[in-house]
Amino acid sequence: MIFYVSLLLSLGVALDAACPEIVSRAQWGARNVNSQAMKVPVSHVFIHHTAGATCNSKDTCSKVARQTQNYHIDTRKWADIGYSFLVGGDGRIYEGRGWKAVGAHTYGYNSKAIGISFMGNFDKAQPSAAMIDAARKLIDCGVEKKFISANRQIHGHRDAKCTACPGAALYSIIQKWPGFKGGKLPGYVC
Repeated sequence: MIFYVSLLLSLGVALDAACPEIVSRAQWGARNVNSQAMKVPVSHVFIHHTAGATCNSKDTCSKVARQTQNYHIDTRKWADIGYSFLVGGDGRIYEGRGWKAVGAHTYGYNSKAIGISFMGNFDKAQPSAAMIDAARKLIDCGVEKKFISANRQIHGHRDAKCTACPGAALYSIIQKWPGFKGGKLPGYVC
């Protein structure tokens, strides 16, 4: 095993143990848009849910990501999909605005937070273990790569706005994550 790791490293292959599979914007068929750069590392991570369709394969999750982007651009009139990343029911991460672009996910925190949205409605249903694992690995990856501060705070969208997001079932799960800081944040909007 050590031989193969050494070989891969000598060939310039990056080994990101903490990083989950991230489906790029090009891979899921995102519309090309310009984005505003965000200063990293950020101090906050907000967890959301799309409150819409679920998915369980790369094809269906790519379709949900495109639908979400279309809704955000065409209906909400945002510059792009609002989230930094989306978590698919297939256990993959789908790149939204990514690590370095200001999002449109949490009013008052977009320029200092990563927004991670679980695809589906998690008010009553719980996300799969694969989704939870992928999201946790994404946060660890962000810390490892210095996009997210090591002493980051994790919040549900409801901590910054009068909303049910990310759904009661998902919110009860993230309350157990290291770095979770619940309660109404400064600038809470209702």
